Amino acid sequence: MSENPDKPNINEAGESKSSDSEQGLEDAVEGSDEALQKNIKSGSPSTQRMQRPHSSPPRFVTVEELLDTAKGVANMALAHEIVVNGDFRIKPVELPEDSLEKRVKDIVHKAFWDCLSVQLSEDPPTYDHAIKLVGEIKETLLSFLLPGHSRLRNQIMEVLDLDLIKQEAENGALDISKLAEFIIGMMGTVCAPARDEEVKKLKDIKEIVPLFRAIFSVLDLMKVDMANFAVTSIRPHLMQQSVEYERKKFQQLLEKQPNSLDFVTQWLEEAADDLMNQKYKNALPAEGGAADSGDSPMPNPVAVQNYAYLKLLKWDHLQRPFPETVLMDQARFQELQLQLEQLTILGAVLLVTFSMAAPGISSQADFAEKLKTIVKILLTDAHLPSFHLKDALTTIGEKVCLEVSGCLALCGLTPFTTEKETVLKGQIQAVASPDDPIRRIIDSRILIFLESYLASGHQKPLPTVPGGLGPVQKELEEVAVKFVRLVNYNKMVFSPYYDAILSKILVRP
Repeated sequence: MSENPDKPNINEAGESKSSDSEQGLEDAVEGSDEALQKNIKSGSPSTQRMQRPHSSPPRFVTVEELLDTAKGVANMALAHEIVVNGDFRIKPVELPEDSLEKRVKDIVHKAFWDCLSVQLSEDPPTYDHAIKLVGEIKETLLSFLLPGHSRLRNQIMEVLDLDLIKQEAENGALDISKLAEFIIGMMGTVCAPARDEEVKKLKDIKEIVPLFRAIFSVLDLMKVDMANFAVTSIRPHLMQQSVEYERKKFQQLLEKQPNSLDFVTQWLEEAADDLMNQKYKNALPAEGGAADSGDSPMPNPVAVQNYAYLKLLKWDHLQRPFPETVLMDQARFQELQLQLEQLTILGAVLLVTFSMAAPGISSQADFAEKLKTIVKILLTDAHLPSFHLKDALTTIGEKVCLEVSGCLALCGLTPFTTEKETVLKGQIQAVASPDDPIRRIIDSRILIFLESYLASGHQKPLPTVPGGLGPVQKELEEVAVKFVRLVNYNKMVFSPYYDAILSKILVRP
């Protein structure tokens, strides 16, 4: 869904998204050195950004400088992702099935395990490879231990003593199955609960080579678990340092790309202009008083910043470059924008339905939740290009009327007339238009709620949900928490730049 109900000043034509420096920054965030080199070779002049008269003059840089900048931004993006994404997880590397890397890896691994199988099949067996594997397993198990795990450390060092194992092998007294049994038991002790089942399955493997192969496979998963545990552990400490780290990295980027605040400046200027002209005061009332007395009061910097962040939820991502300081979070803002658009449609449909139906229906909690779930399911694919809102609303209208009629009959209330059904279906289909009055009301109240939550400083409890949004309160509050957390962190990092820009914008002529 790309409709913008209130159509704020973010869809103007004539603004080009293509800018080598901006595209370079996007590629850097994704860690794509190849894409960056491609942009450099394209030779498009960087002076085409927005043709701002007060932009910094172009500065020519070398490929090495840009690649170094890309590396710095990629590191900053990783730290940022860990801090702001509570669900951040490191995942095992899975090579594509038909890729060259996968084929080479399979060939090398097969050759290694075949060699081990041949050595163990000799008479007497040769344990050179097996002992090396035990040594690797030993180091891996030790890496899982915390400083306080001295007893486990001593057990591993004693049982997996490589010198002793070599002596036993030379004297024909090595029991490799006994070593494997100890290793599996230790893995079960130190693994995460999610790996208990995999470790348990190892006990069912009787042949040595397949057993060692499976042990290393599970150990690889345990390494990922340990890495994710480390990420979770350092997140609070990283939060304390990441603000300074990101600000420092952005400053370094700014020194190499002096025009890296052009889009930020335009973004804040538009927000200030909107507030001073009070173009959208009904939808987004400005918070804060005036900086000076007069006929046209100046909004305070906090109000401008809050309004600017709200504008990001109405951004035309296909036509306009995203402000540089929020570029790493563009995907998150796009996701929030889509969620809010779906929430607006959902809220409008429910408001129309409960207004048309008998008063007792909206008070039926189970029915209201069921109806909401049905509409949400039918809007699930709204992010896909193939999604057609009008067709979806037609289906929703039919389904809603069916459910309402069933509820009315169950409650012993007057059934829906054909005329009422036709009117309800028509009002639901009308929600497809961004100019639909009901849709505009819901959209406006959602933005009012988000603005109030921003202005409250993220304090609990949440602001009161405006009238008409009760059925979608839970979903709205979840989005609000994500949005405000994202905004507050961005403010912590970049507020010095915003303050400097706004100090020049919010000056009386």
